[in-house]
Amino acid sequence: MPIKDELWVFGYGSLMWRPGFEYLDRMPAKLNGLHRALCVYSFVHRGTPEQPGLVLGLDRGGACRGVAFRVAAANREATVRYLRDREQVTSVYLEAYRLIDLMDGSKRRVRALVFCVDRGHVQYAGRISIEQQLNLVRRGHGRSGPNRDYVVSTVDALEEMGIRDRDLHLLAQSLKGAHEHSGKDQARDE
Repeated sequence: MPIKDELWVFGYGSLMWRPGFEYLDRMPAKLNGLHRALCVYSFVHRGTPEQPGLVLGLDRGGACRGVAFRVAAANREATVRYLRDREQVTSVYLEAYRLIDLMDGSKRRVRALVFCVDRGHVQYAGRISIEQQLNLVRRGHGRSGPNRDYVVSTVDALEEMGIRDRDLHLLAQSLKGAHEHSGKDQARDE
């Protein structure tokens, strides 16, 4: 199987903890020129058009550490189809192939499929305050469940990799604190 026919996929959000496709290898990787940001209003997976949630996108500038998945050539087409169905429900992302650095000690660079936010799309939230993010995430719920679970699971995956994303961690701490507090109040009421 020629290596050029393999597919590399870069995950920076839910793909890190729930890829949903078969892969040969999974390793830490870094993408330069784009950064992870809660900059996409979710109208389907973690919210609705009436009550949008907030999900991650790759936005201009900086760098992003995430996960590289190596997919066998035989699964390339099926994996791309699956990812398009999952990520492009409302076409808020631009599909691109970018060079990523594998952080497995090999110093290799590979071309990987990435989904970058389309800044011209109606769902592009841009840069919004932590308070606005918290409000949207607390209220968001869509086809894939509560928006809170998405943020907390992403932060858990980042922590497992030794990655600290200051804004996401602050948001997750607020969400966990509110969740634990409401659980304590509920226990007292029962």
